[in-house]
Amino acid sequence: MTKSTQFILPFFILLMNIVHAQMTKTDPLYKTIISKDSLFFSAGYNTCNIGKMESMLSDRFEFYHDKGGFEDKNKFIIDFKNGLCKSPETYQLKRVLVDKSTEIYPMYKEGKIYAAIQNGDHLFYEKMGDQAEKLVGEAKFTHLWILENAEWKLKNSLSFDHHPKQTTDNETMFDNDQSMQSWLKENNIPTMGLGIIEGGKLQQVKVFGNTKTGILTPPNACFNVASLTKPVTAIVALRLISLGKWKLDEPLDTYWTDPDIISDPRHQKLTTRMVLSHQTGFPNWRWMNTDKKLNFQFDPGTKYQYSGEGFEYLRKALEKKFGKSLDQLAKELIFQPLKMHNTNYIWDQNTDETKFVTGYNEKGNAYPVEKIKTANAADDLHTTIEDYGNFMISIMKGKNLKPEVFQEMIKKQVKVKEGKYSGLGFEIYDLGNGEYALSHGGADQGTRCIAIVLPNSGKGIVIFTNVDDGYKVYEKLVLHYLGEQGKKIVEIESK
Repeated sequence: MTKSTQFILPFFILLMNIVHAQMTKTDPLYKTIISKDSLFFSAGYNTCNIGKMESMLSDRFEFYHDKGGFEDKNKFIIDFKNGLCKSPETYQLKRVLVDKSTEIYPMYKEGKIYAAIQNGDHLFYEKMGDQAEKLVGEAKFTHLWILENAEWKLKNSLSFDHHPKQTTDNETMFDNDQSMQSWLKENNIPTMGLGIIEGGKLQQVKVFGNTKTGILTPPNACFNVASLTKPVTAIVALRLISLGKWKLDEPLDTYWTDPDIISDPRHQKLTTRMVLSHQTGFPNWRWMNTDKKLNFQFDPGTKYQYSGEGFEYLRKALEKKFGKSLDQLAKELIFQPLKMHNTNYIWDQNTDETKFVTGYNEKGNAYPVEKIKTANAADDLHTTIEDYGNFMISIMKGKNLKPEVFQEMIKKQVKVKEGKYSGLGFEIYDLGNGEYALSHGGADQGTRCIAIVLPNSGKGIVIFTNVDDGYKVYEKLVLHYLGEQGKKIVEIESK
């Protein structure tokens, strides 16, 4: 009997004897092993971080592959370095754990856990140069994790039943829901909503992940979308302008002046145009100032500076003139006409808390849900992928806006950086040859969101995530779904 056979036989005998002891997903051991798996593959294998991988392997590590044979730790590391990771800029192989395929079994000695067996399925994606990732194969695996000096190390790995994955040339990880779910899990994204716009229509609405109670997140789940509130407020104002009830360049002090700046004559210069293009001269928020008071940091209309205070200033002027709250105006002008039944500025009696997505920090700790009772023009809108996707479609089509108002909205009001400008309520990317994108992002505790539309081609994407570092999935999604135009947007943001 060979050395490898001597190992494998007792290994599988042990496995058969502990089937009854499979861990549930809520068990601490299950979570620990899944976390180790994610670190080993996401932070090591998939990124060619050989140091990270090696640190997680036992010195007695053994690898068994049904096509490549047996390797000890040294040979495994050398072959990995000189093979799959020889030229990561031209070739990459990514391993993705198949969601719900994992089984974890504890191993006991004298009543104490000393090891754990992990069974599961995994998929493999290949990327060559600038080409999109493509699904190329799948296999089963068994891992033996052991405790060495109170640290979990990978002792044995068996990868078997390898076979090509039947796929079309255009199928990628993003076209496979199971693979997408696994990819998000690798990136520690608890929940993500995705809306894909093609041909001026919302073609896909998907939500991945689980609620705080462990139930699959429904497609109509509500997210707090942070600053994606601002485009909605902007359209409220632009709709009123289109109806002849509001003026883009009328001084706002006709209706409202903040007490903090009433003695500064520059308040007389403030207009809706300056607010929507972030040229008020205000800080983002007054609480960022030492004295917590609103002030001008430069003359209004002279340059760009992102400001939530500006939008709140506009809200108070609108509410003063029309005698209605912002959420009432939005319902009449936007939400009801577009049938955005799951969108609101405030938390009211119609809010379904069971569908509200909880936000998390990078360590997986949940933030408390803030039940906003007063509308904020710049922040805290809660909505669904479907509602906001349809809203963005109405934007790209200029729906319910007079043509001249739409042209003002997409006009480059002020430069933000090379290739990027502020319009009215939206960021504008100049993609060359007459092509442009309208976009806005949102970032608060437990939420990272972005929406992009390409009016000329009728394409777009809406991404909602519920974690502080959710932005890390933007680039790949934008590149995949928006193609060359998405690549140009990424290049502009990378400058």
